[in-house]
Amino acid sequence: MSELEESFLSLWKALARECTLPDREVRFHPTRRWRFDFAWPIERVAVEIEGGVWSRGGHTRGKVFIANCDKYNAAAVMGWKVLRYTTNHLRERPVQTIEEIKAALAAAE
Repeated sequence: MSELEESFLSLWKALARECTLPDREVRFHPTRRWRFDFAWPIERVAVEIEGGVWSRGGHTRGKVFIANCDKYNAAAVMGWKVLRYTTNHLRERPVQTIEEIKAALAAAE
């Protein structure tokens, strides 16, 4: 698990104590090997932690960016809500980030 993913999980445990913990590395597609960083499969809510935004990491480069678009579009067609967060979200707006995820989970019930 990356440092950024560990940060998210720590925030979730601290700010969403009343909620269930997400599953890790959830494979959601029947034929592709795509996985979500975190997911609540029953509610079909997923969280993707997007690292390397400011350092020209893989998530922001052409080939990986296009592949991620394919993944997120397929997930949407399958009824998933995919919420994407960066280092900035986790460090600068942690409460808002967790509240958004809690709202998505509540809407799915």
